[in-house]
Amino acid sequence: MQTETLFRNQMLSVVDYRCNATPQDAPFTEQFDAHSISYVRTGSFGCDSRGRRFELVPGSILIGRTGEEYRCTHDHHLGGDECLSFQLAPELVEQLNGSDKAWSLGGIPPVPGLTALGELAWVIAQGNGDLGLDEIGLILLKGFVETVSQWPDRDTTSDPRLRKRAANAALWIDENSHHALDLNAMAKEAGLSPFHFLRTFTRTMGVTPHQYLVRSRLRRAARLLVDPDLSVTHVAMDVGFNDLSNFVRTFRRASGMSPSQFRRVASGERKIFQD
Repeated sequence: MQTETLFRNQMLSVVDYRCNATPQDAPFTEQFDAHSISYVRTGSFGCDSRGRRFELVPGSILIGRTGEEYRCTHDHHLGGDECLSFQLAPELVEQLNGSDKAWSLGGIPPVPGLTALGELAWVIAQGNGDLGLDEIGLILLKGFVETVSQWPDRDTTSDPRLRKRAANAALWIDENSHHALDLNAMAKEAGLSPFHFLRTFTRTMGVTPHQYLVRSRLRRAARLLVDPDLSVTHVAMDVGFNDLSNFVRTFRRASGMSPSQFRRVASGERKIFQD
């Protein structure tokens, strides 16, 4: 595991984690040092926590609670994974005023608004944009607490082989999201009937295949929008939206701002967040 601390003060630390573990590496039990949310940017891994199993794929968030034990597995991806982790001091946890349930979920699937903020945080972590990493971190954390405080419980028990298929399908969707994909194509790639695939994927990932496809496109769009030389139309077409108005509408509904506003935020305009 390679770690790099990108930011640290008394209230918040931001750490980049890069894991190169393979299916041949035996998992071991670890412990969260602080309350944290870790945005999965690339790769995938499994996590056993509180007697439940989660599959974390790009756009997902791993949730940690101080002192809680967890175990990560890497049985369905050979390329490793990378996460941007926001770790909170107890005082910041109190200030966020989130319910205890928010910190006991273990993991959540890609959520449009959080995904856009996660990608923006990643852009800033790479030295692009004029926002501070602590600023976007607090905005992401506030959005997380508001989003998951009333999150429904998920049934995370299922056949490990089917969970592996679902996770691999998610990675395939992520790699091919710029193409026109329908349920039949995704099910065929997973080697399941459309009905069985829909049920397995939704149960494992917490979102439907089409929801994951759209969110994958939005994540890619968020990365491209940072480049001022690319027009919004170019970004829309490049990520798989054939209609500009549909892209703008979907992006706004997901992130709370238009693609143009997102681009302005990435360049350091704070007024949009204040509004």
